[in-house]
Amino acid sequence: MLVKAAPGLKVPREDKPREYITDAKAVDVPESVYYRRCLAQGDLVPVVEAIEQTAKKAGARPTTAEE
Repeated sequence: MLVKAAPGLKVPREDKPREYITDAKAVDVPESVYYRRCLAQGDLVPVVEAIEQTAKKAGARPTTAEE
């Protein structure tokens, strides 16, 4: 899943705790308990725009909550 840190935060990577996820660049991380907890707490935010752009390039139509 693609994530960024919430604005102004640095979140330690699960596999390399001395390296940080920042709000400057999206990072692809596994859907582990650690990263899901960071998302739930608001330390990390999902990067939805990149997923939608990838789907458009592939010719797929992104789904919405109304479907």
